[in-house]
Amino acid sequence: MNDEIRQRGIILDELRDQLLEGTVSMGAAVKRLRTEITGLRQEQFASMCKISLRTLRQIEQSEGNPTVQTLNAVFRPFGMQVGIIPLRRRPAVTSV
Repeated sequence: MNDEIRQRGIILDELRDQLLEGTVSMGAAVKRLRTEITGLRQEQFASMCKISLRTLRQIEQSEGNPTVQTLNAVFRPFGMQVGIIPLRRRPAVTSV
């Protein structure tokens, strides 16, 4: 397996975990995916996803209010989509 492909897999796994944990914003994840996985400029990536450059810029800056359809358009190339996941509940602290 090519080192570049392996590295991309590591980045994808890292970002999936961080998104699930809530430790990275969707915007930061999209920007990292775009730059580190595709290597595309914003203009190229927006065109590929069939969204406007302005919309992509807003998403990457965690601004605006993108639709689920728009978010799916930017995550789809990476085998991801937006969905509902259960919140992780912290275990209750008991006193002894």
